[in-house]
Amino acid sequence: MSETNPAATAPVTADAAPHRYTAAMAAEIEARWQDFWDAEGTYAAPNPKGDLGGDPEVVAKPKKFIMDMFPYPSGAGLHVGHPLGYIATDVFARFQRMTGHNVLHTLGFDAFGLPAEQYAVQTGTHPRVSTEANIKNMQSQLRRLGLGHDKRRSFATIDPEYYKWTQWIFLQIFNSWYDDEVKKARPISELVAQFESGERAVPGGRAWGELTEGERADVLGEYRLAYASDAPVNWCPGLGTVLANEEVTADGRSERGNFPVFKSKLRQWNMRITAYADRLLEDLDELDWPEAIKLQQRNWIGRSEGARVDFPIDGENITVFTTRPDTLFGATYMVLAPEHPLVEKFTPGAWPEGTHDVWTGGHATPAEAVAAYRAQAASKSDVERQAEAKDKTGVFIGAYATNPVNGEQVPVFIADYVLMGYGTGAIMAVPAGDQRDFEFARAFELPIRCIVEPTDGRGTDTSTWEDAFASYDAKIMNSSNDEVSLDGLPVVEAKARITEWLERSGAGRGTVNFRLRDWLFSRQRYWGEPFPIVYDEDGIAHALPESMLPLELPEVEDYSPRTFDPDDADTQPETPLSRNEDWVNVTLDLGDGPKKYRRETNTMPNWAGSCWYELRYLDPHNGEQLVDPEIEQYWMGPREGLPHGGVDLYVGGAEHAVLHLLYARFWSKVLFDLGHVSSAEPFHKLYNQGMIQAYVYRDARGIAVPAAEVEERDGAYWYQGEKVSRLLGKMGKSLKNAVTPDEICAEYGADTLRLYEMAMGPLDVSRPWDTRAVVGQFRLLQRLWRNIVDENTGEVTVADVAESDIDEDTLRALHKAIDGVRQDLEGMRFNTAIAKVTELNNHLTKVGGPVPRTVAERLVLLVAPLAPHVAEELWRKLGHTDSVVHQDFPVADPAYVVDETVTCVVQIKGKVKARLEVAPSISDEDLEKAALADEKVVAALGGAGIRKVIVRAPKLVNIVPA
Repeated sequence: MSETNPAATAPVTADAAPHRYTAAMAAEIEARWQDFWDAEGTYAAPNPKGDLGGDPEVVAKPKKFIMDMFPYPSGAGLHVGHPLGYIATDVFARFQRMTGHNVLHTLGFDAFGLPAEQYAVQTGTHPRVSTEANIKNMQSQLRRLGLGHDKRRSFATIDPEYYKWTQWIFLQIFNSWYDDEVKKARPISELVAQFESGERAVPGGRAWGELTEGERADVLGEYRLAYASDAPVNWCPGLGTVLANEEVTADGRSERGNFPVFKSKLRQWNMRITAYADRLLEDLDELDWPEAIKLQQRNWIGRSEGARVDFPIDGENITVFTTRPDTLFGATYMVLAPEHPLVEKFTPGAWPEGTHDVWTGGHATPAEAVAAYRAQAASKSDVERQAEAKDKTGVFIGAYATNPVNGEQVPVFIADYVLMGYGTGAIMAVPAGDQRDFEFARAFELPIRCIVEPTDGRGTDTSTWEDAFASYDAKIMNSSNDEVSLDGLPVVEAKARITEWLERSGAGRGTVNFRLRDWLFSRQRYWGEPFPIVYDEDGIAHALPESMLPLELPEVEDYSPRTFDPDDADTQPETPLSRNEDWVNVTLDLGDGPKKYRRETNTMPNWAGSCWYELRYLDPHNGEQLVDPEIEQYWMGPREGLPHGGVDLYVGGAEHAVLHLLYARFWSKVLFDLGHVSSAEPFHKLYNQGMIQAYVYRDARGIAVPAAEVEERDGAYWYQGEKVSRLLGKMGKSLKNAVTPDEICAEYGADTLRLYEMAMGPLDVSRPWDTRAVVGQFRLLQRLWRNIVDENTGEVTVADVAESDIDEDTLRALHKAIDGVRQDLEGMRFNTAIAKVTELNNHLTKVGGPVPRTVAERLVLLVAPLAPHVAEELWRKLGHTDSVVHQDFPVADPAYVVDETVTCVVQIKGKVKARLEVAPSISDEDLEKAALADEKVVAALGGAGIRKVIVRAPKLVNIVPA
């Protein structure tokens, strides 16, 4: 629903005040000052050197680097929910400029991605054409809001001069390995030198010089931080591409398009982010981030201590990771993930003698059982597979492994509740201590051995148990062999003893495991950064030299990857790039003469460009370096309070906790290790803004109807004569409840929109949009205007009086506002800052008469970060020729901030009997005398004696009668 404000939109008539602040006047003022800021370069932040160098005095100021999360230029444009964070960072940046900082605040566009490609598939429009049009539209909308961005630093990730450096960073990662001894990345050439000299043994025992080029490439691939491998991936035939885990919904479907996703093995590029798991965890402690985001990252990384244990089978080992090696004696079977690479190897041609019927799934051979079960598991999501309430399913593969602590032969199953993506993809099943294992054991008639003394009275006879018993407090039992006994030990001591035995006997080793998996970095799409990789005739990957960057996307006739029957898991991707044979097959000289090569035809994921964009803002036109070291050190280097360096303030949604934020941290650490940057972390302070919500109206079919056309009658909501439901939710075009900033700017002006969005509530909580309430902030600006400008003549009405001649109430109101607004803006409490500005403005209106010039000027300066256009206009009308943007923010006089009096509550028997206005500095003795002399207190005591007086000056006196 929408209402208009007649005062805002009514045309100026002969009877109306010709200089009243109206929507038309706001539009004229705002457009004029936006042009002025652009022409004057008002928001240009100088670098200490280079093409963006500037005033040394400005560079000498303390710096502030303030960023918003990269926006994606959608064809739908902005609704009023989108600019919330952008306005907030703009207000904060403006305040920082006025408090003596050199502020870098700009905005670019994260422009690769699937939406533009899907639009290209539907319309035949090149993704660059539609994306650049969307960027232009979004820039126009953002400019209208008066955002103070340094436009010299803006770019889009689709600009070749930008993604040249994205490709360059990929090559730095490709040509690096993680040295566990020094805990940092090092150039791959140093690893090769170690192999060549014999300092490091070559896996397999041969000398480096004896290996073929292909064998060397395979060895280095096991170390590189960017590597290609055949691994289980999320294959989505309906999209024709593989997806990262984070792009798959909880019910096993694609986040975009809602197609089924299957587990499949494909050769893909990966980033070895797991090498940095410990550092990614440890450095979280030094970041000024919301605890909820830190917790999400900690849980996603999922560090756990335990042991790797080898279960021998047919001369090899199945290795499991367990956090409870103390329960090894209770392992009565094993389970492999259906995708485990050893399944085929250990699956025999026939069922072993004595195989239980319930284990076979009704199949004639183990191979048939395994194939059928794998097909069944591939159609389920990880969440579905691990659901606690579901019936446990699985199948015996026909083989037995040996439990290393007691020599028992334990059957090996595959079951979907074990995932290849966690641990080793294999578990030792201890049904007495794990509920899932317990349910599986009961379903498949497997032994359940009690190895922890129950403390809940259930006894040790597991046949009577209804569920598993897990405890870290109980003692171990039934757990000993000829070399080690855990019986009677508490869990911690038992874990240490069995781990020591495993290592001594060669059956296992203590280790740390992580839930975090390596980052799948390939996409079967067109609209993404091409990999700077070519393959020779032997299939060996070679990096392109820097001189050949950027490798630009070629033209293709069909932008879509080949899609398949969404339910057909047995398909393989076919990428759009692979169809351009002239681009794919090339002759290049990579330093050893011209040779034929085949280009990589996958593209990078859309996350690649946003992994490092903060660095490009620093030095956006540098074609020779990723970033000049001195410039990077100036804006992002470590300093007091920022031990790892990084952006001073980063504002965006909480939905990127384990995607963009984790990936960007990984790239920063690699670049730091290799000496390219001084900051080991990209973002020091993170702030998550809330969401602007809107009411969604639905008809009887559940279909959203246009919110603007809904009428409210008698407490119900109606659309075209039909009653509809109302529910608060997201704002968006598809929900037919979007309100564009253009609409509000046209109706009230951008300053009003800015004030309303900042005044709606605390920035970090969600809040409902109400178009009818916008007018409140418009009226605030009208009152502000009237306090300084005569609406009939347009002349300034302020009084030129000395500070000493201003009444004390006004001075007190002014300085309290200055003190409060300063604190609120520093703490990003914009809603309360606006309330304090409103209070001061109302005071001036109530006092009446001309506002003292010094009061008016400071009021305008308080408003400047929040409503910059009207502030600039009033500042100029007050006689100033320089921009308000770089004026000093007012400083409060402490003498006027402290209250003259405070209210003291006087209680008798705990009940309030009087309130006294006293000086804040009053002593306990004087306050007691004043309280006992008060008429109300005397009357309440009625002549009774006093046993005790408790004084807490200046706010409380408690009298206890005799």
